[in-house]
Amino acid sequence: MNVYAIIILIAMLGEYLLGLITGLLNIKSLQPELPQEFSDVYDADKYRRSQEYTRVNTRFGFITSTFSLVVTLVFWFAGGFNWLDQQVRVYGLHEIWNGLMYIAVLMLGRSILSLPFSLYSTFVIEERFGFNKTTLKTFILDRIKGLVLGLLLGGPLLAGVLAFFLYAGNLAWLYAWIAVTLFTLAVQYIAPTWIMPLFNKFTPMEEGELRDKIMAFAKKVGFTVKGIFVIDGSRRSAKSNAFFTGFGKNKRIALFDTLVEKHTDEELVAVLAHEIGHYKKKHILQGMIISIFHTGVVLYLLSIFLTHRGLFDAFYMQHISVYAGLLFFGMLYSPIEMLLSIFMQMMSRNNEYEADRFAAENIGNKEDMVSALKKLSAHNLSNLTPHPLTVFLKYSHPPVLQRIRAIRDRR
Repeated sequence: MNVYAIIILIAMLGEYLLGLITGLLNIKSLQPELPQEFSDVYDADKYRRSQEYTRVNTRFGFITSTFSLVVTLVFWFAGGFNWLDQQVRVYGLHEIWNGLMYIAVLMLGRSILSLPFSLYSTFVIEERFGFNKTTLKTFILDRIKGLVLGLLLGGPLLAGVLAFFLYAGNLAWLYAWIAVTLFTLAVQYIAPTWIMPLFNKFTPMEEGELRDKIMAFAKKVGFTVKGIFVIDGSRRSAKSNAFFTGFGKNKRIALFDTLVEKHTDEELVAVLAHEIGHYKKKHILQGMIISIFHTGVVLYLLSIFLTHRGLFDAFYMQHISVYAGLLFFGMLYSPIEMLLSIFMQMMSRNNEYEADRFAAENIGNKEDMVSALKKLSAHNLSNLTPHPLTVFLKYSHPPVLQRIRAIRDRR
């Protein structure tokens, strides 16, 4: 076992153990008494169910992460990566086709192995707690659509990256960076009108008091939007959500039908004010720039390690190849990725506070924002008392109690 294998193995085991520790701490931090702030949206039974929901999902996460780790280690140390490479090379195809086949088989295998866990999560856990509205037909169609999109979009992108690293010399990482960036921007632009409607029905919000209030608020804060849509989220889950998508002239505000059903007009305006706040505070642009820069750094580092014989020896590979190098470097880079994710979560939590502040300052009554957050937490059976370490490592949003205090403390 060489230094590359040791680094990757330590990273995998460390991430797994850290997940176990944070999960256990999170369960231990569950408080038996309902925080007084939520007494108007929770009763004793609902609060008990929210805590049980956290326990069940955490324990299920232990099982899925253990299974994933064991399968990966067995495949690795049994020489599975090299065996698959030999099978792909039997056909004598071009290196790019070899790469597409190699990565496609690995991704398909991973999807098949994770399928029972997805089924159990959807049709047992989510069903037990009253969230699941997905039929087996919808579940299967979603997977098929995802697979087809992966082939149509991911396949050409992967082929292009492989081609650059095979033929473009020392500047391959730069050309690949430009290509990936343009591809990402194009997908984000077309997603609201071409991709997302494949999974959900986007219905323009009907004329009426709610739409008038939303449009009035958007005009007040100088936010131009192409459309306000209601999504049939209830086809899959009883959980509520809202989001802002697209950019340029293609911006859209989207609300789940479950959200519209459970909230007052003022609360819905507050939720959308929060989403608009992300745009007005340039959080979306900020995230996009960081993502583009990060991609460039990763591709540059990839160009350095791509042909290191030791990286391939760590996985018992007979041949050096760009496609396998992409995969192995991703595993080598995972410790840095984990550290970067902590920084990104910190920045995201700060952005959430800023978006809350924007909403509270621009809506008529900041208590509408508080009420919306409380109802969302209750409807989604959120964990009201997560452990600080879990928040630090994994939460993109601050705990709801902290958000409420920050909104009220704002003068």
